[in-house]
Amino acid sequence: MKKRSFPTRVEGVSKLTGKSKYIDDLKFPNMLHGVSVRSSVPRGKIKGVSFKPGIDWEKFTIVRASDIPGKNVIQVILDDQPCLASSHISHPGEVVLLLAGEDREEVLKARDYVELDIEASPGIFSIEDSLAKKEVVWGSDNIFKEYTITKGDVAKGISAGSQVIEGSYSTGAQEQLYIENHGVIAHASDDGSITVWGSLQCPYYVQQALREVFSLPPEKVRVVQTETGGGFGGKEDYPSIISSHAALLSYKSKRPVKMIYSRAEDMEVTTKRHPSMSHIKMAVDKKGKITGLDFEFFLDGGAYATLSSVVLSRGTIHAAGPYNIENVRVHSKAVATNHPPFGAFRGFGAPQSIFALERHMDVVAKKLGIDPVEFRKINVLKIGDTTATGQSIAEEPGYHELFSTVDELMDFSEKSKSFAIQNKKNPIVKKGIGLACFFHGAGFTGSGESYLASIVGLEATRDGQVVVKASSTEIGQGANTIFSQVASSALGISEQSVIVARPDTSNVPNSGPTVASRTTMVVGDLLEKAGSSLVSTLRTTGFLGEVYTEREFFEASGKYIDQFGSLKSYVQYKQPPGIKWDEENYQGDAYATYAWAVYAAEVSVNTLTYETKVDDFVAIQEVGHVMHPTLAEGQIEGGVAQGVGYALSEKVVWEEGLMKNSQMTNYIMHTSADVPDIRVYFEEKNQNYGPKGAKGIGELPMDGPAPAIINAVQNALGSAPHFIPMLPEDLMEFMEASSES
Repeated sequence: MKKRSFPTRVEGVSKLTGKSKYIDDLKFPNMLHGVSVRSSVPRGKIKGVSFKPGIDWEKFTIVRASDIPGKNVIQVILDDQPCLASSHISHPGEVVLLLAGEDREEVLKARDYVELDIEASPGIFSIEDSLAKKEVVWGSDNIFKEYTITKGDVAKGISAGSQVIEGSYSTGAQEQLYIENHGVIAHASDDGSITVWGSLQCPYYVQQALREVFSLPPEKVRVVQTETGGGFGGKEDYPSIISSHAALLSYKSKRPVKMIYSRAEDMEVTTKRHPSMSHIKMAVDKKGKITGLDFEFFLDGGAYATLSSVVLSRGTIHAAGPYNIENVRVHSKAVATNHPPFGAFRGFGAPQSIFALERHMDVVAKKLGIDPVEFRKINVLKIGDTTATGQSIAEEPGYHELFSTVDELMDFSEKSKSFAIQNKKNPIVKKGIGLACFFHGAGFTGSGESYLASIVGLEATRDGQVVVKASSTEIGQGANTIFSQVASSALGISEQSVIVARPDTSNVPNSGPTVASRTTMVVGDLLEKAGSSLVSTLRTTGFLGEVYTEREFFEASGKYIDQFGSLKSYVQYKQPPGIKWDEENYQGDAYATYAWAVYAAEVSVNTLTYETKVDDFVAIQEVGHVMHPTLAEGQIEGGVAQGVGYALSEKVVWEEGLMKNSQMTNYIMHTSADVPDIRVYFEEKNQNYGPKGAKGIGELPMDGPAPAIINAVQNALGSAPHFIPMLPEDLMEFMEASSES
């Protein structure tokens, strides 16, 4: 890729020097500190609450469900989750009571003196038990959502194959482990309005949740995003809960209230990646062509629906992968258990189903005696082919070129052969190499973007600046820098003259949530259109010529503002022509475009200690125009690092629905010392969507690392587990069981 000049990170210096203020840096006059009183049991009936002696309870503000002025609900998709539990407990850590006081340590101490009387009921903690209705813990059947995608005749496709290979796969929960814990400050004003400042991804989601809890119109609820130390999806929906709790304490105390979770509390009770279970039946003819794919896909949604239906949706659509298969059936369910609710995490369901499919591709290739790369080449999508939803691919994915590049960069085919010889000579450390071929849809699924109807604005000021107005948040991914680039390019001015307004629902329009790999492609495209419209306005009024300097642009802006009062351009999303989606049958154009990728991993497996080390990693992807090479490379490197942890170390240990290893000392995330050099390469062939043709890339790098790594383990050992995370003890048990069978 040709090197281009690009700006430095907009907020980089401020963060580097410590000038940036995060939520826990902020202090308000007369501020209280709030904490949550939580259930320790996973399921049961609330019989009563008592306050033990030894505490001066008059010093504290106490909030129960009965104090909620509006609806006792956390509004997400289904209104099934109470803001505060009033009669029933559905998961450990569910909040029953809120406390606030002037000294945080005193409030934490007081929390220990609150006793909850809960009559426990049996809970369920696995997908299998939920499907079997061992206990019915949600609705009539424990099923939050169910989808079926069909293409062709799967029964005919299965019977047409010369071989039919089946396999079952599973993935565990994963903690986002953002650097900054959840935190907010809420202030209920005397005029009945609510303001919340917080570490969050989606201000308008929080605003809507607060409106339900307080029965307020939008103009009475203001949500401001403060500097946010990471999100990865974990701050998409959960801030609605902590914000509601802090706001209720402020509403009752009539004072500002800060709530900051400890690391342990954050890890125990907030949303994580959904655990999954998959069963695949694949039929292949003698030439290696897949004739039929039958995929059963299940997610553990936890105690409440939250975002499980849309996480399931993306996982379902990506389950058949970037392969041209004539006969497909994908049947999926998200089910209820008594775990804390699972939610958004980078990749949003796709890493789970892609892991199962890409592991199965290597399993099938091995059984057929076909090279796994050649097997994929036979089946990958090309321009004009159709996906499982029947979407015709309008751009050339270029997988053959991606495979060739990976082979060139990693010497893939040669190492596949040489490692087999090398491993015979080394009885302890076995070398392996593996890859994953995948895609990721950019933007909301189907008609989602039309439903959002996002709005983005640009406003020129009298003092020579242009302000970007959008609710899309900077959470470490570089959104502010990209917005500055897009606006400056569209307006013909420098990046330094562009100011990105802080996301504040009282000041910026709803540009949609900062999720789904949509910020650059969708919101950036609206911003580009707003810039073109603003320039057109100046030209139409005669204040600006076809060719102009930055100084002339701002002179023209000043004249326009003098005459008309303000210079603004607001643009609302309109679905591109030709995109059709059948929501009921899950057929049609699931995404406007896709990013296409092949990732490869080289590993060493120590058969004495059962440790797996990733020695080399190559990530190559076609992502349209790369707006900012440094930021883009950082996104891919970070996603791969998370994927390495997802595959090899990040294991949530559950006990009766509660996370037992809720510390960074026993929930093991890979550090920079543990991950290999991640070699990142971009192709920029398809540039049809987004500003200058840029696609979304934020979630893509989460999808491929885990299957590539475990496929490399299979290459090293001859077989590998069908589950992740694969810790050394897990590999030991697998190898011992394999040797006995």
